[in-house]
Amino acid sequence: MKITYYGHSCVVVEEGGRSVIIDPFLSGNPASGIAPADIRVDAVLLTHGHSDHFGDALEIAKANDCPIVAVFELAEFCRKKGAKTFAMNIGGQQQFDGFKVKYTLAFHSSAVQDGDALIYAGEPAGILLTMGGKTFFHAGDTALFGDMRLIGEMNQIDAAALPIGDVLTMGPDDALLAAKWLRADRVIPVHYNTFPAINQNSTLFCDRLHQEGIEGHALKPGESIEI
Repeated sequence: MKITYYGHSCVVVEEGGRSVIIDPFLSGNPASGIAPADIRVDAVLLTHGHSDHFGDALEIAKANDCPIVAVFELAEFCRKKGAKTFAMNIGGQQQFDGFKVKYTLAFHSSAVQDGDALIYAGEPAGILLTMGGKTFFHAGDTALFGDMRLIGEMNQIDAAALPIGDVLTMGPDDALLAAKWLRADRVIPVHYNTFPAINQNSTLFCDRLHQEGIEGHALKPGESIEI
């Protein structure tokens, strides 16, 4: 499994000729390092509807003739905008061609902007993505919550993307505890330094992970790890 980071909370995960993108906030983020037109994937996976995660989902899905996988209300919004969709909800899982998706709890909020309107987009979520026998957990935007222990107990998590920005999500201290509860072998910090309110030192966070026996990968946009 290859995981490539494209800034903020966006990652592309590839394995066995299949590829998915999670939370494709690209054109609105000058630090992403890639344009939506350059993305080639088999599915777009969304954790929630906020613009810094929903991003270019519609454009990418239509260009690739692939589905947007999202919580029901957000999937319905995308369907009405002309995209192929697959609706899911918290606790559900689905085997697709070459990858499996399971939605988990996340403690945050979720709405999608449609012109001047802010539309409820269902519950926010985390994503357990399994490809080629490896499992990647994208926590989405979330606070620390106790059931992260349960997620870690029930799944062998090979790598996790955890927000560290604070203010709008958990910060480094809570993310460090989340990494331990999840029993993740590797952690990629996300959702930080995109704008001043969420500036954090990802190198220091990864040093703290190392002290707990966890590999930390403070990836720059365009950089990858393979697991």
